[in-house]
Amino acid sequence: MSEDFYSFSAENIQGKTISMQDYKGKFVLIVNTASQCGLTPQYEGLEKLYLKYKDKGLVVLGFPCNQFGGQEPGDEKSIQEGCLLNYGVSFSMFSKVDVNGSNAHPLFVYLKKKLGSFFGNSIKWNFTKFLINPSGKPLKRFSPITKPETIDNYLSKYLK
Repeated sequence: MSEDFYSFSAENIQGKTISMQDYKGKFVLIVNTASQCGLTPQYEGLEKLYLKYKDKGLVVLGFPCNQFGGQEPGDEKSIQEGCLLNYGVSFSMFSKVDVNGSNAHPLFVYLKKKLGSFFGNSIKWNFTKFLINPSGKPLKRFSPITKPETIDNYLSKYLK
């Protein structure tokens, strides 16, 4: 069987296994996040994007990662508290994962294979974003510095 987006699952920040099947028929924006990064304020923009389009079929999934400059040193509880207290995040957050290397989460291995970048099959920094279409096809990869407002312009073509 060939891998597809819906064949993956991941543990959410509360420790429950979530199947990507749960997001069938929706646009899914997957982001590797970090709490102590210069790009961390993007949480605010991602939350606005989520609130704007959640009733039109968008879900945002945040995957904390500590592989870039040690900028996500906390445990799940402190990550969750920081996201909520500082940015009011209501979109789904997952347990901390590796996105590169031999311990990379299989979902990120798949996404990098489907949507490579100038840097090949690696993720360069926190807040790299992957957009999956409602039929599970990886559609577009956005760089860490691509602001959520730019993604809004892209999504507005699909989610009216």
